[in-house]
Amino acid sequence: MKKEFGSNYASISDSNFKAKYRASCYCNAVQYEVCSDPVDAKICHCLACQKLHGAPMQWAAIFHKHDVRITEGIDHLNFYNNELNKYERILPCKVSCALCGTLIADEGRKMWLAFPSLFNFGGVSKVPTKFKPMCHIFYGMRVMDINDDLPKWFGHKNQSPKFD
Repeated sequence: MKKEFGSNYASISDSNFKAKYRASCYCNAVQYEVCSDPVDAKICHCLACQKLHGAPMQWAAIFHKHDVRITEGIDHLNFYNNELNKYERILPCKVSCALCGTLIADEGRKMWLAFPSLFNFGGVSKVPTKFKPMCHIFYGMRVMDINDDLPKWFGHKNQSPKFD
């Protein structure tokens, strides 16, 4: 029997779960599925995302945990809580593959912030509309200007002033 990930997630044995999208780490040791479209997608420019991702920004598609299930590699998951600087599953935390180091997701208390680049869409031009970012958050911390028509927020969406 496969190990379960947690009570907030869909069970691997749930026969009613119909995978809509599949994602995996670089080495394919960790794989997961989601059964819905994301509830939101955004680009984060905060300093933690910049450092932890080694990139000027992080693109995340957000799912309810109950729409996510880990299908392979539960034993290969590493957790890191950057607020407490602890390698433990203390929410919210970063989830990564212990084998290849791929950042898999940000696990929140109720949400799973997935990284769309890990999904198999069949090519960049095939990214579903629901995965496309709706805004930029923590844009005041950006390291480069982004010239698009998306709303830009100083902090979290709808919880901070918009960046003009």
